[in-house]
Amino acid sequence: MVHLLRRLGSHWKRSLLKPLLFQISPATSTASPSYHLLSLLKQCSNLKHLHQTHCFMLSRGLDQDNTLLSRFIEACSSLGFSHYCLSIFTRHKNLPDIYLFNTIIKALSNSEFSILSIRIYNRILACGLRFDSYSLPFALKAVVRLLAIHVGRQIHSQAIGTGLVCDVHVVTALIQMYSSFGCISEARQLFDGACFRDVAFWNAMVAGYAKLGDVDNARHLFERMPERNVISWTAVISGYAQMDRPNEAISMFRRMQLEEVEPDEIAMLASLSACAQLGALELGEWIHNYIDKHGLSKIVPLNNALIDMYAKSGKIEKALQVFKNMKHKSIITWTSMIDGLASHGLGREAFEMFSCMERNRIKPNEITFMAILSACNHVGWVEMGRWYFKNMGTKYGIHPKIEHYGCMIDLLGRAGFLQEAQELVEGMPFEANAPIWGSLLAAARIHGDAELGERALQHLIKVEPHNSGNYTLLSNIYATQSKWNEAGIVRKVMRDTGVKKMPGGSCIEVNSEVHEFVADDKSHLQSERIYEVLWKINLQSKMAMHVQMEHVEMLEFNKESGYILTSICA
Repeated sequence: MVHLLRRLGSHWKRSLLKPLLFQISPATSTASPSYHLLSLLKQCSNLKHLHQTHCFMLSRGLDQDNTLLSRFIEACSSLGFSHYCLSIFTRHKNLPDIYLFNTIIKALSNSEFSILSIRIYNRILACGLRFDSYSLPFALKAVVRLLAIHVGRQIHSQAIGTGLVCDVHVVTALIQMYSSFGCISEARQLFDGACFRDVAFWNAMVAGYAKLGDVDNARHLFERMPERNVISWTAVISGYAQMDRPNEAISMFRRMQLEEVEPDEIAMLASLSACAQLGALELGEWIHNYIDKHGLSKIVPLNNALIDMYAKSGKIEKALQVFKNMKHKSIITWTSMIDGLASHGLGREAFEMFSCMERNRIKPNEITFMAILSACNHVGWVEMGRWYFKNMGTKYGIHPKIEHYGCMIDLLGRAGFLQEAQELVEGMPFEANAPIWGSLLAAARIHGDAELGERALQHLIKVEPHNSGNYTLLSNIYATQSKWNEAGIVRKVMRDTGVKKMPGGSCIEVNSEVHEFVADDKSHLQSERIYEVLWKINLQSKMAMHVQMEHVEMLEFNKESGYILTSICA
């Protein structure tokens, strides 16, 4: 293509560049070609613009300048055309300098050509150049994408050999790399051994702990930070949300507001996830208003999170409103809406949404089919569930995973097809996990099948021996069949094995603050007042029942008249 462009006539090149060149101000018409090139790069927004600008460079020999070529590659990379970056770099005849090397390594590091970025990185020394504090962090990004920790360790050794291990940016990148591979002790060793620490350095370690689920250590480091930014807060909030600790996630988000730190997109995503888990509608609506106020409504992931939050908070109409107002929808958008409709028992609407998605030529993914099977489950459409489960692979090219088998087994079990559900468990290419045996145990409870319940519990004891709910379900099956001895044996097994019944809990949102209550828990600040009110309610309930029993006669059948007599005292 480069040789072809060199042979093109000047008239054609001028006409090709016309759409962009006309946007250069007349006041800068006498400026240097380099200045014009940088101006054109700022205006590029698609591949055609890049081709035009490249033509401008070739016609003036600007492509031989390493610095200008680096700027052009940066523009290509920012628009997502990594293949074009690679093509331009490989055709470059002059010896690249370290700036050009770093630019192409960065451009390819997080793309499908990440392996090539490592190979190009290895060429630096062969060209007689030295790594700098940018070369290693860019290469380490490719290492993470390639899951090549052995290469990361080699780069770490090079950092030590060149003395770059003392550079804060290099050490930050190494901490991020080791954390990504779960090597948190090696990351912490680097953190503790560093002499200079900026906020990005602290953030890398906090985020490393949070991503691995060690939120307590992440929080401990967070509290020690001499300076924090929005990324610091977001790392901890996301960590809590990821570990199903929504109360703490929301508490951190509120503290963030009090300290007047503007939340970013990731912080709002994590907070909306926490709101969805708790059903914290008021806070979720506040975040929605914040998104609209700051013009962030075009960000698809935020809208997806809003749909999920509203659906899980019982406001399916609001979820639909957000969905309809979205100009651009991803597969996650459609799937969230289908799942929301299904969870509200709106099976027909969920299937209509799925059909609409197909008409829009959006291909369903694995999670979409979980939502569809869930919709079948909510409305009891067994035949429809069978059809989708059977055609996942043949029509849509998606092979069922254990989660899909779990949905189907739950559907069959709830509908009373216990034998078919058991056959599906035995025939699936996976070993049944706790949710699947739990579905069979729940089905046995619904339909009073003690034999199936015993079998399911035997497997559940192996995979989750301390889950008291499993024992309770089987005990209840025996109780409904008046098998009191068997029910007592189950309770005895619980006591003998040290299985304790998990206390029930609930939560309520008051003035945008979520209060959680657990049975026999007195940790709430107003627990004395709460128990006092509960005692009064209990007393009033008992008095009302006593009055009812005293003044309401039992229904009696009058054999002579054939009427049912009801006498209620005034």
